Amino acid sequence: MNGALHHYHLRKRVCKMGEQLPSPDKWKRFLDEAIYVVGILGPVMTLPQVFKVWFEHNASGLAPVSWGSYILFNIFWLAYGITHKEKPIIITYTLWILINTFVFIGILLFG
Repeated sequence: MNGALHHYHLRKRVCKMGEQLPSPDKWKRFLDEAIYVVGILGPVMTLPQVFKVWFEHNASGLAPVSWGSYILFNIFWLAYGITHKEKPIIITYTLWILINTFVFIGILLFG
């Protein structure tokens, strides 16, 4: 997913150098629009993990260090997105922070 967000960011930079945005190329235009869906689907795909931790109270096999570090990295990405005014990055990493925080807290409570 990070590669897709990176692609969009690069596209915006190229556009500042003269390439049209939205691109007349259908494939590039599709990617520029699809990145929002991909950015939302990533965190949504982690919801089963959230449900397992919170509804089954089962955090076995989950490492708090991993999920805590995901939150820290997500915060860095969110700061980057805000600094560069990149909506896809802001949306995606806000969702990731929420999802990963739910899992992390669940691990601490039920792990």
